[in-house]
Amino acid sequence: MRRISRITVAGAATASLALALAACGGTSTDSGSESKGDKGLAIAYDVGGKGDQSFNDAAYAGLEKAKKEFGYETADVEPTDGETNADKEQRLVSLAKQGYNPVIGVGYAYAAPLKAAAEKYPETTFGIVDDATIEAKNVADLVFNEEEASYLAGVAAAKSSKTKTVGFVGGVDNPLIHKFQAGYEQGVKDTDPKVKVISQYLTQTAEEGGFASPDKGKTAAEGQIEKKADVVYAAAGLSGQGVIEAAAANKVWAIGVDSDQYKQEALAKYKDYILTSATKDVASAVYNLSKSVEDGKPETGIVRGDLKSGEVGLSDSNPKFADNAELQAAIKTAKEKIISGEIKVKSS
Repeated sequence: MRRISRITVAGAATASLALALAACGGTSTDSGSESKGDKGLAIAYDVGGKGDQSFNDAAYAGLEKAKKEFGYETADVEPTDGETNADKEQRLVSLAKQGYNPVIGVGYAYAAPLKAAAEKYPETTFGIVDDATIEAKNVADLVFNEEEASYLAGVAAAKSSKTKTVGFVGGVDNPLIHKFQAGYEQGVKDTDPKVKVISQYLTQTAEEGGFASPDKGKTAAEGQIEKKADVVYAAAGLSGQGVIEAAAANKVWAIGVDSDQYKQEALAKYKDYILTSATKDVASAVYNLSKSVEDGKPETGIVRGDLKSGEVGLSDSNPKFADNAELQAAIKTAKEKIISGEIKVKSS
């Protein structure tokens, strides 16, 4: 087990100040001595930050579980508007310098900054969610087969549509979100070739707000609904809240993403229109990396979650979804075929 340091009030205040400065792109943590304590898990959020009811909040749930179980000090740091890779690297370096271990970058945007930080702190375990490009002895690439859960979402959409038209809203036009689109479209077409899929991306880059603009998501969904889409699946982070809002306003189905959005407090007034969510267990990935460090056997390399491991799938919190026997049978069959290899799900 890790040695848990006892930090004085003054020391804790200094650490908090350093974190705040690092979050704002400050460099004050470059001066002064490194933390002698062995702290616990720290996460640096992706675009949208905590409160997105989706991707980032799932990471925070993993941090909270680790904090409760191991009783150590944790940290979670927000991104800033218009930040550079240098700002991200400084944030990660600051956390490692203060003694946090592991340090996790939530999102592929941390790839280059995290690689640089890991080289500077080889004794610290780093993790990155949604990126598999970093090869280092002290880095765990926490990735998922999102296309498999999205295929099941496509099955659910095709079986639930009455207009034979469904929608897909992607936050940013990039390879990661292409996996969601590809799996979804394949699931729809394999279930009912007559169902049309309208797909749309909100922005070309994350900096344009594709993952952090509910208004953009709402406008996109409204456009698809006008074209008769009666099920809309969003893989768009915080922007997905706008998609769900538009679906509820027009009394059509929304399919959430990453977290079980039917259970999200901020979305409670829309939940009757959230059919299901294509989930990926970012919380478990974050917690498991933390536990591996706690146990003295840090995970490294590619750590993949898929349908077989149960780390991607569909939520069944909505009784209208869970109690639909025909729909559940179709999803079960598709799931079994994916796990057995009979169905090969496309990732692009």
